[in-house]
Amino acid sequence: MDRKELEEKIIELVAMSYNKDASELSVDTNMKEELSGASVLMVGLISEIENELDVMIQLADAAACKTIGELVDKVEAEL
Repeated sequence: MDRKELEEKIIELVAMSYNKDASELSVDTNMKEELSGASVLMVGLISEIENELDVMIQLADAAACKTIGELVDKVEAEL
């Protein structure tokens, strides 16, 4: 999976987890400001990423990401 495909997949998973339209999201989307939600949403997102992409991501690492792009970087490093 190349970087672009990974970005698209994670944006799709973020959109699903946060009940957003994927077309409104990008790698520059600020996770805390634009996707503010309960931490349970982040737990769900991490679970989906782990299931879909077969990687292990620490919740604390994912929660520390400012943007979707940073989350993609973390996932890419684990692939």
